Amino acid sequence: MVIEVALNGATAREQNPHVPRSPAEITREALACLDAGAAIVHNHHDDPMFTVSGVHAVEPYLEAWEPVVAARPDALLYPTMGAGARGIAIEDRWAHVEELARRGLGGMTLVDPGSVNVGLTSDGTVPAAAAPGPYQNSFADTEYMFARSAALRAAPSISVFEPGFLRTALTLHRHGRVPPGAIVKLYFGGSLEFGLPPTERALDAYLEMLAPSGLPWSVAVLGGDVVGCGLARLALERGGHVRVGLEDHGGGRRPSNAELLDEAVALLATLGRRPATSAEAREMLGVPGSPGGRP
Repeated sequence: MVIEVALNGATAREQNPHVPRSPAEITREALACLDAGAAIVHNHHDDPMFTVSGVHAVEPYLEAWEPVVAARPDALLYPTMGAGARGIAIEDRWAHVEELARRGLGGMTLVDPGSVNVGLTSDGTVPAAAAPGPYQNSFADTEYMFARSAALRAAPSISVFEPGFLRTALTLHRHGRVPPGAIVKLYFGGSLEFGLPPTERALDAYLEMLAPSGLPWSVAVLGGDVVGCGLARLALERGGHVRVGLEDHGGGRRPSNAELLDEAVALLATLGRRPATSAEAREMLGVPGSPGGRP
C-alpha cells in the first residue's frame, strides 16, 4: 500500500513545533519519511496558499528537493499551487509545478479539478489566510493541468475536495485526457468544514463513482486524524492508499510527521501488509519517465 506524507501545508510552528518549514528542514524530513515507509512526499514552502499574485516561487522547492532526489532518485514528490487568485492565469499559478516537472524532479504534478470554499472551521471562523477564497479552477484550467502533465510525462495527484471534482476527473479520464500514473486523493473534512465527512458511507459513495475507472486512490482527513478516526483502515481494507502528515492533522495532540507515519505503518502491519517503496509505487501507479532525471 502507498503511504503519502504531507509534511507541512499551512501548519505553523505555533500550532505544532515539529512542523518543518525551511528547505533544509523539509529535505531532512522528506528523507526520513522515505526511509521509514513513505512512498510519496508533498510539501508547501512559506509562500501562503492564498497569494495576491497566485504565483509560487520554484526556488525553495529546488533547494529542498534536489538533495532528496540526489539521495533517492525514485522519490515521488509534488508541490502545492496558488489558491484564491481569481483572474490569474493557470499558466502563472501552475508555472512552478511545470518547472519542477520539466526538470524531472519528483515525477508528479498537482491537478485540482474544480472550485471550492476552503477555510471555514468547526468553530465557525475563517482564518485570515483563507479570506481571499474561494479556490477556483475552471474546466479549462483543469484541462491545461492534465495536458501539461501528459506532455511532461509526469503523474498527476488529483485532489478531490467535493464530489464534483471527482466527476470532472472521471469524465476526462473516460475520454483519455488523464495521463498515466494518476492517483486520486479523496480529501474528507475534519475540523475544516468542506466536502464529505470521514465516514464509511461517505467513502463508499466516492468508491461507487470511482469503481468503473480503475484509478488508484487514497484518503486524507483535513483537520483530523485519518488513522485515529478509522478511515485509513476502511480505505486499506477496500484496496486504497493513505495520506498522513502535519498538513492534515488536527486535534489535541502535537505529533511529528514520523509519529503519524509510524501509526500508518503499524496499521498496515495489522492488516498483514507493508508500505510500498517509491520504486514500487511508481510501478503500481504506472508513473512514466525516468526517476531523478528528465521526463
